[in-house]
Amino acid sequence: MFTGCGTALVTPFRRDLSLDEEALRRLVRRQIEGGVDFLVPCGTTGENPTLSRAEHLRVVELTLEEARGRLPVLAGCGGYNTAEVVELGKELAAMGVDGLLSVTPYYNKPTQEGLYQHYKAIAEAVPLPIVVYSVPGRTGVNLEPATVRRLAEIQNIVGIKEASGNIAQIASILRQVPEGFAVLSGDDAVTLPLIALGGRGVISVVSNQIPAEMARMVRFCLRNEFSAARELFYRYLPLMEVNFIESNPIPVKAAMALMGLLEPVWRLPLTPPKPENLGRIERVLAELGLLEARPAHAG
Repeated sequence: MFTGCGTALVTPFRRDLSLDEEALRRLVRRQIEGGVDFLVPCGTTGENPTLSRAEHLRVVELTLEEARGRLPVLAGCGGYNTAEVVELGKELAAMGVDGLLSVTPYYNKPTQEGLYQHYKAIAEAVPLPIVVYSVPGRTGVNLEPATVRRLAEIQNIVGIKEASGNIAQIASILRQVPEGFAVLSGDDAVTLPLIALGGRGVISVVSNQIPAEMARMVRFCLRNEFSAARELFYRYLPLMEVNFIESNPIPVKAAMALMGLLEPVWRLPLTPPKPENLGRIERVLAELGLLEARPAHAG
């Protein structure tokens, strides 16, 4: 179910900081038209730490309404309080999401056994496919390959979004997990080598901007057409890189505002990019011909 290019959706806000529901609907439709394989609302890219519970559920509800079953919705459902994650997971399951993306607990830094027990408790309480999410650069906790192997033995833990940036660790995970377990890149720039090693796709930031192109690149990779994939990868690598010139999702939302897709609004503690960084973002978009919003078409 969660194979190919999934988009970690941004959450658009109005100037008054309220949720921009119409912009969100437009963005989801643009993703579907672009041919992505699944949608991921309310992840880190969606600024979920600043969403109220009601807003979190509303973003997922709007995504489901626009998707209309045409492609899976993998909803963000993570945190450092296992009991709260379980309760949110139950609410999302009742809404009809297809799965949960659950980031490792951050700040309280559990041991590997604590991580295992955390995910085991969620999986036992919420009968949905679960993709665990390891991003040690943001959480301070690394989900080690041996722990991923243990988690893969739990029936409804079906994959991992791996954003360690460590190719050796990714290879170790792929070597140890069952064939049906989906190893997905959490870094756009690592997508091609991860799939070459046997991974199944990406949960992407850059596909917010270029859904059709990123979906096409991933399809090339999955078909072992790496020459065509590399051509697209190198073309859009500058955009993948500039998206992390400041903390995600500051640059991607700034770029999407320049593309005419949303208002340039973030909730504190995120702030607009520095002027010099905004200039770099604009130059990359100009070089790629992306400064004007355009409809996306799958290839």
